[in-house]
Amino acid sequence: MTSSSFQHLDAATLSGWLDAARPLTLVDIRDPASFAAGHLPGSRHLDNEGVPALLAEADREQPLVVVCYHGHSSQQAATWLAGQGFDDVYSLDGGFTGWQMQHPERVVAGDADEA
Repeated sequence: MTSSSFQHLDAATLSGWLDAARPLTLVDIRDPASFAAGHLPGSRHLDNEGVPALLAEADREQPLVVVCYHGHSSQQAATWLAGQGFDDVYSLDGGFTGWQMQHPERVVAGDADEA
């Protein structure tokens, strides 16, 4: 039996995936106010209450990218999600803060998911 784990993903690679419209699931585990203030296009806010819906709805065969503030707590969440049967799980290195610095044009605000 192999251990469930995640992979690290840099902002440049994720940007390329978004440019190519690669099917993926983006989840942001920051607090709701931070998410509303700005997040990656297409991401959904994920908190403890939202986990059952994610587990029920998300395609476990497409990449799942976890975003936090700086790329640290997303690693724990990514490890846990990999253990839930997702095949291809990533933690965004640098988190939202790094993404916003490198790609300010790719940040949206508002409470609604930008699917």
